[in-house]
Amino acid sequence: MRLVQFDAADGARFVGVVDGATIRRIAGARTTRELALAAIADGVSLVAKVEALGTDGTLDYEQLIAEGRILPPLDHDDPAHCLIAGTGLTHLASAAARSQMHQKLKDEAETLTDSMKMFKWGLEGGKPTDGKPGVQSEWFYKGDGAIVVRPFAPYPVPAFADDEGEEPEVVGLYVIGPDSRAYRLGYAIGNEATDHVMEKKNYLYLSHSKLRHCSYGPELYVGPLPRHLVGTARIRRGSEVIWEKPFPTGEDNMCHSLDNLEYHHFKYDQFLRPGDVHVQFFGTSVASFADGIRTQEGDVFEIEIPEFGKPLVNAITRVAPRFEIGAVVAL
Repeated sequence: MRLVQFDAADGARFVGVVDGATIRRIAGARTTRELALAAIADGVSLVAKVEALGTDGTLDYEQLIAEGRILPPLDHDDPAHCLIAGTGLTHLASAAARSQMHQKLKDEAETLTDSMKMFKWGLEGGKPTDGKPGVQSEWFYKGDGAIVVRPFAPYPVPAFADDEGEEPEVVGLYVIGPDSRAYRLGYAIGNEATDHVMEKKNYLYLSHSKLRHCSYGPELYVGPLPRHLVGTARIRRGSEVIWEKPFPTGEDNMCHSLDNLEYHHFKYDQFLRPGDVHVQFFGTSVASFADGIRTQEGDVFEIEIPEFGKPLVNAITRVAPRFEIGAVVAL
């Protein structure tokens, strides 16, 4: 089952089930979050709750897209209660590159960078099998719900940014129940857009480089994540595709298990506040920046994973600064 959220011209919100080119509107469902909390209250799965409610109308999917009415598949009415975070150094490369990586790890154990050390730890302890937590991955805070751009809408890139590069990823979507437990609703395509030029200046700038708008969706994939997925990321500049690359994901292509990544996020009590929404980017295996691509205003990112339905599409637009040096007001 795949779900979407959408709105109407008067601000009313709805949740629907994807059925080919049609969206079947779920009866009485205003938001995915409320739908999930109702399922938790009833002690049933999200799929069972949707089936129990049934549908009360159909809409044309392409028309909703054309009218800009598709919303992120999970959000919160108060953006401050939607936390966006991510993990890095979680994915393996191709088989040939992986073999070279292992040899490098073996030959240069004493001269590894901090990033390579963390990747090595993931290879060795990111998928525990004894029921205990494995090694922590890299983790970063990206923002709250205010930095989420709806699918098919452009990213606002701040004037101070050095770059705006895509990071095609799988995203885990969660709601915290009244019992302070994390409930996974499913997964979506994500673009964890990052300022790679800033990050490259010094790895300690990583936290700054991540404070950018992002997007995920358009669909919520309900069910277990397939162990092996291959998506495609591309950048369009006008009528030309200037970069395109497949990206493998799923646990077979990762050095951390999802259970391990989820544990090291939700082990913190402050992330278990009832009613909150969490969006967790699980890391990427490719990026156009690594291939020498520098994006510019008007470029369009397209990320697709066939199993997840329609692609995630966002353009880039530069925005004027909202804050200037010396603008803090003393009271």
